[in-house]
Amino acid sequence: MDYAAIETLRDTHPAWRMLRADQAPLLLSFLGRFFVDESRGASPAGQIIDALDDELYVLNSGSPDAPPYPRPAADYLADWAAPEYGYLRRFYPLGSDEIHYDATPALEKAYAWVQSLQSREFVDTESRLQTAIDLLRQIDQGTESDPERRLRELERRKQEIENEIEALRNDPESGLLDRTAVRDRYQQFAATARELLSDFREVEENFRELDRSARERIATWDGSKGELLGELLGGRSRIDSSDQGRSFQAFYDLLLSSSSQEELSNLLERIAAIEELGVDGRMRHVHHSWAEAAERTQETVRRISGQLRRFTDDKIVLENRRVLDLVREIEATALRLRDAGVPSGLGLEFEETGVEINLATERPLHSVRPAAQVDSLLPPAEEEDVDTSLLAEQVIVDPARLAEHLRALIPARGTALLEDIVEMYPVENGVAELITYLALDDDDIEVVTDPEGETVIEYYESERPMRARMPRVEVRRT
Repeated sequence: MDYAAIETLRDTHPAWRMLRADQAPLLLSFLGRFFVDESRGASPAGQIIDALDDELYVLNSGSPDAPPYPRPAADYLADWAAPEYGYLRRFYPLGSDEIHYDATPALEKAYAWVQSLQSREFVDTESRLQTAIDLLRQIDQGTESDPERRLRELERRKQEIENEIEALRNDPESGLLDRTAVRDRYQQFAATARELLSDFREVEENFRELDRSARERIATWDGSKGELLGELLGGRSRIDSSDQGRSFQAFYDLLLSSSSQEELSNLLERIAAIEELGVDGRMRHVHHSWAEAAERTQETVRRISGQLRRFTDDKIVLENRRVLDLVREIEATALRLRDAGVPSGLGLEFEETGVEINLATERPLHSVRPAAQVDSLLPPAEEEDVDTSLLAEQVIVDPARLAEHLRALIPARGTALLEDIVEMYPVENGVAELITYLALDDDDIEVVTDPEGETVIEYYESERPMRARMPRVEVRRT
């Protein structure tokens, strides 16, 4: 970096401004512990003010006559979130009416730099070298296009694993790390875990900046909707397709994997059980903090998509209103021309009240019907006990027999009443036989009913006297 770039950072970057502030010890110690060390996200203002009050009480109790921080905690918090400082982000989250504060990437960077100034009793050098070598191997293997060289490397690693297995069989303590090596690797893990949380804030800030720029463009845009959507979606696509976007998405997918979460939980619990490490309690659940930070980043992306959707809906309403205004303007113009006495030969006449327009986009898309599956093999019915005697009790009336009775009783061109006929030939099959008389339709027999007349026919059914009341019926021979 050249002189001008460094000078610009000194004057404009919030992290540098934070280090130069008179209140730097207070804000870095309190905010760094509250947000960074305790892995907190956005928190309500009341919760932060209570914690800051306790901090100020401790600091001011050393010199009650001239307290170093005499102002209320809420004033300090408001100053740190002011636009000219930018140490904190101040906002109202969705669904809440209380102000929330969240750390900025500048706070993370300033606090990490101050922490790096402290002298360390133990510097993890071996594990970093091992990690550097492993990364170089992954890059070499991932970019090697010759399959033979890749196979040779895999065979070498396979041989190393077999040697380790054989050594473990001969010596149960073979391959165990000593106390120094374990501390070395744990310190590197803890530093990487904290750096991941810091990186999440920076990624979230990048997406939030895209959200702000999208809102600004929407508020000031006066062109077509398609051009603006293309511009906004292009910016979102550039972030997703960037190295940072692809790396974050790969990390998020790996973190959401159930197998990865289970493995992380088991490993952290086993490492926390090693007493000589002195594992920080927060490290036992650091993967949950990763998931929460990643979810906050995804929530910012969802807000961008929601903003685009609301913009599209608003534009549709405005365009529909514009169409209605144009239609009313055309109708008003037509009425003025009619009242002004424009010749009738001018223009076109429609019998309909309007022109029916069928747009191509209104036609339904082709949908493939699912193949119908027919199973013609019916399952065998279960055996049931059926009373077959009911089949023998069915009443069957023979119309031909009744017609022969009528021909034998009524001469040609003669007429007889139905009650006289049943008196000569008594009813044997109950109502079914009477209905069959009414339904006779032979060539030489005609049945006529008189609704105004009434007759009562008596008969026996199962040796019980029965009576049927029905219209007066005459039977004629033609």
